[in-house]
Amino acid sequence: MKRIVPTLAAATFALVAGVAFASDKCDAGPKDQWQLKEALEKKLQAEGIKVKRIKIDDGCYEVYGTDAKGGRIERYFHPKTLEPVKN
Repeated sequence: MKRIVPTLAAATFALVAGVAFASDKCDAGPKDQWQLKEALEKKLQAEGIKVKRIKIDDGCYEVYGTDAKGGRIERYFHPKTLEPVKN
């Protein structure tokens, strides 16, 4: 029992500290100000990218797909501007 309490306390602190210091890659604000995923997909298709999936990760749109040569891509885009986000 004496070992469990300090371990739980340390784990709780690490979890809270991680959440407190976490920041989004794209600080895009409220989602009602974001452009639609469909707009990003249309933009990428015009560039020759075949989109397989768009999801939200770290406050960005994360795109999985293939380029014009068939190579796999995984890229982040800012949801307001739809511009690529540098890692």
